Amino acid sequence: MAGASYDTRRGELTTYFDRTAVEAWSRLTSDAPVSRIRATVRAGRDAMRGTLLAWLPADMTGLRLLDAGCGTGALSVEAARRGAEVVAIDVSPTLVGLARERLPAIPGAGRIEFRVGDMLDPSLGRFDHVVAMDSLIHYRAADIVRALAVLGTRTEGSVLFTVAPRTALLTVMHAAGKFFPRGDRSPAIVPVTEGGLRRRISAEPALNGFTWAQSHRVNSGFYLSNAIALTRAARASHPRPDPEVPERNGGLEGALQPAARSLEPSFEAAAQHLRMRGMDGTGGTAA
Repeated sequence: MAGASYDTRRGELTTYFDRTAVEAWSRLTSDAPVSRIRATVRAGRDAMRGTLLAWLPADMTGLRLLDAGCGTGALSVEAARRGAEVVAIDVSPTLVGLARERLPAIPGAGRIEFRVGDMLDPSLGRFDHVVAMDSLIHYRAADIVRALAVLGTRTEGSVLFTVAPRTALLTVMHAAGKFFPRGDRSPAIVPVTEGGLRRRISAEPALNGFTWAQSHRVNSGFYLSNAIALTRAARASHPRPDPEVPERNGGLEGALQPAARSLEPSFEAAAQHLRMRGMDGTGGTAA
């Protein structure tokens, strides 16, 4: 089991993404016009999705994939087009409903089964690959690793996931969000360090069979996320190279220059960023 803190946060995310952020999320994941800030988030998510898909086999015929935190189903569709049998699950019934409405015709052997619920549900069965795009970014490092351990015991090939990297500005923004009234903010994103996450994964017995194969950061304006690939050791001898997904200028780290900049505008940016992150963060509603 992932633990009480995981269950509590999952409940918060269910409420937020199924009630508060549905309309905004629906627009962001469509072709509808959005603001320039939201456009950077959309572009960042597209780049991240491309990264994760590049780490999966080009031909997935006969392979079973879990899209853990499927949101409106964009990644699931691309995997099914490669022939995968996809189980796409999300905590938000409304977002899963949108995914079903938007589902295009998929030629060939690929298919998608959309489900509402917990991505750690043992009844989902075993998989060749698991993808959790931006669905773990609202959890503490300890809960992330416990969730990975549960997923890893049911995965034959790779577990691909994303985390929010701990940068100076993102840490400030995380702190600034605590000043907002609780009803006006989304469940907070929890930045984690790569070194700390590596140590926790190395110390988790259930993940002993996995190798940290590669990582890649996508930085696009108000979107900042790290992709990480854990692969079964037997399959990690020839890791796929990082895809050519360019990082975009003007991201969160660029906002740290010059160093002498007053924190006052940073907190103003933080307020806007946290609202955007809450809408986009998928806390289980990625892709």
